[in-house]
Order: sequence, then structure tokens, then C-alpha cells
Amino acid sequence: MKALRTAALVVVTVIAIASFGGSLSPAFDAARQDRDHVSAGPSADHWLGTDALGRDRLARLLHATRLSLVLAPAAAALSVLLALFFGAVPGFLGGTSERAAKAVVDVMLSVPWLFLLLMVRAALPLNCSPAVSATITFLMLGLLGWGVPARVLMARARKLRQSEFVLLARGSGVSPGHLLCVHVMPNLRPVLTAQLWIAVPAFILAEANLSLLGLGVQEPLPSLGSLLRELETVLSIRADLCNFCALLVLIVVVSSLQIVFCKQEVP
Repeated sequence: MKALRTAALVVVTVIAIASFGGSLSPAFDAARQDRDHVSAGPSADHWLGTDALGRDRLARLLHATRLSLVLAPAAAALSVLLALFFGAVPGFLGGTSERAAKAVVDVMLSVPWLFLLLMVRAALPLNCSPAVSATITFLMLGLLGWGVPARVLMARARKLRQSEFVLLARGSGVSPGHLLCVHVMPNLRPVLTAQLWIAVPAFILAEANLSLLGLGVQEPLPSLGSLLRELETVLSIRADLCNFCALLVLIVVVSSLQIVFCKQEVP
């Protein structure tokens, strides 16, 4: 298992370096069009061919991967912060605050997450700039994806509240705020880290689903989901094999992140 995690980490690192380095290079301009080579196959100038507008597929794939690898962790960090506020803090305080927070978390978890994302995104403006659409998409993922980590953090904080060292510190007159910040938070850090990295591949997949349905990142800014929409026009797998590169990258990235981060042992 250690060798598998090492291999997955190497794969993710290589993809991240390639996407960041390639997307920052002027040679890989995702918006540049080659009108003489529209829907062309692989060549020396376009290694993965071009799309229906003459844009280089490899350049768009590099930009799309960088977008996911940057904004998905940011959205995951936001969701973990909200989970800390709505889960860990009420779980440690107990009483009415814990019951109220538990009711809110139960409501969030009772609604299928994808349907909730679709409803909220459909209610937001769709005719916005590509940068704004990307910000809205991942901000929405962070604001709506805290239900599961909040439940985990609440249970962990409740267990810490009943632990001997917390009861001893409370009996010595230590204030609840000092207990939470100094004694409880360090013990919650492994759980926070695990929930953060578990959310990253989930958010990458969620963005791909939204963009595939036309409710995520808008053109001309490329994303993995928008690149997958090109599969709607595929007539032959052998003739349009390069169209599946985005799907392959999505599967490899998500699977590698799952192997690297989701096998961590949480104490």
C-alpha cells in the first residue's frame, strides 16, 4: 500500500507540475485559434489536435487541470472552516448549540448534494464572465459542502469534551475558549487535515459535473467539465481518441488523490 501511495503521489505531482508550468507558458495559449486546423488530429504543432474552434486541446487541458488543482483545495478549505464552526465548536460546547447545529447538519445531509448544487447554481446568474463563473462555482462548492466534515468534527469534538484531560482542565477553572483553542484544536488537526484532502477530489468531480451540464465554469475559460462536453459530439472512439484525454486526466487525478489522502489514519 505504501508503494501504491508513493506512485499516486508521483503521478499527481507530475500532473500538477505539467499543468502549472505548461499553462503559464506562452506556447500553450488556451484561447489562441488556428483557423487553418479546425477539429484537426494530433500533429507537431498540436500534440492532441484542435477543437471545433481551432484551439489547442493540450493547452486547454493544461489550463483546465490547473484550475481544478488550485480552486478545489481552496473550496475544500472553506468547507472545512465552515465545518469547524458548525460542527466542532457546537460539539465541544454541547447543550442547545449542539442540538441546533446537529439539526442544521442533518438538513444539509438530507438533500442530495448534486441536486442542491444544481438548484443553487441555476438560481445564480449564468451570463457572467468566465472568471466570475469559476469563482462562483467553487465558492458554491465550499459553502454547500461542509455537511459531512461537520458531522465528523462534531462527533470528534464531543468525544474530546468528555475526555479526562478536558474534564480535569475544566475542573481547574480553565475557560471554555481557552480549552477549545489550546487543548481541543490541536487534537482536531488530524481530522481537519483528513477532511480537507478528502473533499478535494470530491469537489473536482462536482465541478466537472456542473460544467458538463453547462452550469459551471463558462467558456472560453477551460475546465475539465467543459472539456468533457466535447464527448457529446464523438462519433468514433478511434477517430476522436484525443477527446478522451480530459476524461483520462480526471480519472487519474481523482483516483490518485483518493489513494494519497483518503487512506490516512485518523486517530
